[in-house]
This record gives sequence, C-alpha cells and structure tokens, in this order.
Amino acid sequence: MQLRTTFEIPSFHPKISYKSGIFTMGSCFSAMLAGKLLQRKFTVLDNPFGTVFNPVSIFDLLTQALLHQKPDPRLVLERQQRFYHYGMHSLVSAGTEKQLWEMIESHQSLTREFLSSASHIFFTFGSAFIYELKENGQLVSNCQKQPQSLFNKRLLGLEEMRDHFGYFYETLQRLNPAAQIILTVSPVRHSKDGIPENQLSKSLLRVMVHQLGEAHGQLVYFPSYELMMDDLRDYRFYAEDMVHPSPQAENYIWELFQTCYLDKSSMESAKMIAEINRALQHRPLHPESVAHIQFLRDLLHRMERLSPEFDFSREIEAVKVKLGMDL
Repeated sequence: MQLRTTFEIPSFHPKISYKSGIFTMGSCFSAMLAGKLLQRKFTVLDNPFGTVFNPVSIFDLLTQALLHQKPDPRLVLERQQRFYHYGMHSLVSAGTEKQLWEMIESHQSLTREFLSSASHIFFTFGSAFIYELKENGQLVSNCQKQPQSLFNKRLLGLEEMRDHFGYFYETLQRLNPAAQIILTVSPVRHSKDGIPENQLSKSLLRVMVHQLGEAHGQLVYFPSYELMMDDLRDYRFYAEDMVHPSPQAENYIWELFQTCYLDKSSMESAKMIAEINRALQHRPLHPESVAHIQFLRDLLHRMERLSPEFDFSREIEAVKVKLGMDL
C-alpha cells in the first residue's frame, strides 16, 4: 500500500564536493541547508545580509555587491539608538551610521570575493509579496519593526522578478561564468499573508523559477516546496507553529538534497562527520566513568584521523579539555 506521494528528483551535475564553494541566500530554509553543510565542514557563505525573502531584494543586494555599489542611503533609519538599512535584515545594524556603512561595505566585500570563485549558488525564495515606503516608493527587504502605515504592500510581477535576475546574472557571468545556480521555493508557509495569498505568492515564485530555468541553461530547480506540500503532506512533519518543517522533515529533505547534489566521496565524508557531530552532542550520565573516558579517546582519534583535511581544531580542543590533556 502506497501511503505517500513520492517522486523522483533528477540527478544533478556538476556535483557538490568538499572542493566546492557554496553560496546560499534567501529565506530561513536556505539557512537550514547552509547549517547542514557547515556542520559537515563544507565551505559555505550563508545570507551575508541576513534573511531575505523576496527575489528582487536578493538579486539587487548581490548586484550591488558585485558592482561595488553603495545601497540606497535613503533606506537608512535609526531605531532605539541603532542604525538599520531597510534593504537588509535587522542583524545588519550598528550603533552609528558610519559603523553601519562600514559593516555593509565589509559584507559586500565578503560577498563579492566569495561569489567570484563560488562553484554553486543556492537561492531560496520565500515570498513574492513586498513592501514599499509610501514616502518614496522604495522597496524594502525588512520593515524593521516600523508602523505598517508607512508601507504599501504589493505582489511582484513575473517580468519584474526576471528583469532583476537578469541584471544580477549578467553581472555574475562577467565575474564567474562557471558558477552553477540552484533555485528553490521555500516550503515554509507565509501564513501572515493569508493562506490563499501565500498560495498565490508561491505560485508566482514557482512560475518565475521555471521561466528562468528555460531561459538560462546553468539553472536547476530543487523541489523543496513540492517535497513538503506533496510528499510530506501531514501535520506530523510540521513544527509546533504548523508553518515551518519539523526537524524530521528538514532531515528528510536534506537526505534527498545530498543524494542528488553531493558526489559519492563527499557523501561518505559527510556521513562520518555527522556521526562525529552526534557523538560530540552526547551527554553522559557518568562523565568520570572509564567507559566515557574511552568514548572520548576514541572520538578524539576519529577527529584527528580526519584532520587536517577537515578542520576539527575547536572540537579536538574541547575534547582534550574534558580529558585533562595538555593543549
């Protein structure tokens, strides 16, 4: 008896390996994927400007970084003695406007440097709804906890989204034409927009991604949205908020992602590293027992065997401290 709607995901080439540089940007789902990769010691730069949900803001931020362009200064605001930029997440903030611009410039430089050699770029689009400041019509990526009365809300158009991607893609091609771009639509429901409105938003994003894939040969689609909506269509796969995927669902999607996108050797290494990470999280009932001391020694040996190919320096130091060894 078939109790789930499953489907095949096409194999992907070129595969991701431990030599790859992986850039991830977009909704919180991209942060989840980046976290899985970072835990397994891949080289990743995730959301340098913080979480960004709409595709136009994503593409504009990256185009500005690649072209050494300063973001619109009209979008700077001060709130509770800190300075923010409407074009970025509130994590990008500082005590003075000068410090804010220095931070933004630093993030742009890091982004530009990483994208110039990245082998894979992963985008997760969360919503096609955007907010614009009423006073000047400027699109904002984050409302920065300002009153709703300051903004107009609207849906992005397909042509508008494609055009902004086109500017970014053309700029990227001049810098790094070999980069492989992977697109997905976030499986997280934006229920605050309303359920029918969320479905409309996701539909526009999915059509946009399809059109970009047809227009550009180096783009591929990973169906995280379809995996959540059709394969895992049961509330047991949702977190308590009934909006985000549960850890079980995230792990399921991750397993499919790595099967399709990672090469065989990297998958084997990632599995070993994941096992070490689980061992590092172990909390013994009797830390001073002979059995646990031997467990730590075995764990230390496993990490030292994998070094220096993978950086376990902090983990090795922590285990040595537990063993009372000289550093």
